[in-house]
Amino acid sequence: MRPHYELRPIGRVESPLVDRHLAPKQGDQGSPEAWLVFEEMVNEGIRDLQRGADIIVLTWLDRASRDVLRVHPRGDPLNAEQGVFSTRSPDRPNPIGLHRVEIVSIEGTRVRVRNLEVLDGTPILDVKPVLVGGLDA
Repeated sequence: MRPHYELRPIGRVESPLVDRHLAPKQGDQGSPEAWLVFEEMVNEGIRDLQRGADIIVLTWLDRASRDVLRVHPRGDPLNAEQGVFSTRSPDRPNPIGLHRVEIVSIEGTRVRVRNLEVLDGTPILDVKPVLVGGLDA
């Protein structure tokens, strides 16, 4: 029997991006600022986030196709097809998004960030600090 894993979103993204085909491929390619809107239950977990800090946001790319194993990188048919695990394609068996973003402001359980290329309503799975030459707790 295969093991079962449960993921519980801790929030969602509020973004002006609503059309996957119009969204930038990477966050630093023209993404608008967006909000990370956290559930009240994780308020203690986000209390030490600071404006100006870079963080890693893990998301569940809920509109991705989960049966894709080969893609044309960047969605360009002129690029040779590659195995999905060699690309940043959102379409993959477990569509977990990994995003390095900068915190612009914090208002309670809402954290405004830049360089996030995901669609409005995307579930947030976790947030981690960007480490520079050290280990975290």
